[in-house]
Amino acid sequence: MVVVIGEVLSPAEVLAIRDAADELTFQDGRATAGVFARDVKDNEQAAASPAVQAILDKVARALEENELFQSVARPRAFVRLMISRYGAGMQYGRHVDDAIMSGARTDLSFTLFLTPPAEYEGGGLVMEDMTEERLFRPEAGDAVVYPTSALHRVAPVTGGQRLAVVGWVQSWVRDPAQREVLHDLDVAARGVFEAEGKSAGFDRLHKAKTNLMRMWADG
Repeated sequence: MVVVIGEVLSPAEVLAIRDAADELTFQDGRATAGVFARDVKDNEQAAASPAVQAILDKVARALEENELFQSVARPRAFVRLMISRYGAGMQYGRHVDDAIMSGARTDLSFTLFLTPPAEYEGGGLVMEDMTEERLFRPEAGDAVVYPTSALHRVAPVTGGQRLAVVGWVQSWVRDPAQREVLHDLDVAARGVFEAEGKSAGFDRLHKAKTNLMRMWADG
């Protein structure tokens, strides 16, 4: 399941992060690529620093406070976050993200866009499956969340500059089908609550969701 989450960051927050990013030091992104992805990765990543960590902490907090992200991802931990930058001519070819990073399993990946689509050309996040490709170029402040197991790529940037925070999440629920069931129950329970309040129907839905989470959660 691929989900676009709108307005994870406000326009003011995006602008502040972009201003801060102008002062960061960037290095060759291939340094953090897996062995099979290194040859197709051509981008830059912000070198570790207190300023970078402050940005990443802000993004992590925004995602932790986002109801849709919590429902879709059931995050147990953020495994890794980084700031990526693509200039004209840069791209990231077809690849699948590593299953283990920093000693932890990765279940979901996300790209939080920081550049408005009008300010760069190309550079879409392309998700692949057995039948089609889907290209995402959302507004600045929006995040695309997708299974880490999915084949994907970043199309060549043909003009401007594309800035984003990318990250990987370990979920409490490792099975993507189970996460989707729990998300559907969240949506259904919210709808019943808005229509009926804390009714018998809502209580049953909430009980089912809670007990399925108890059955499926790791650890």
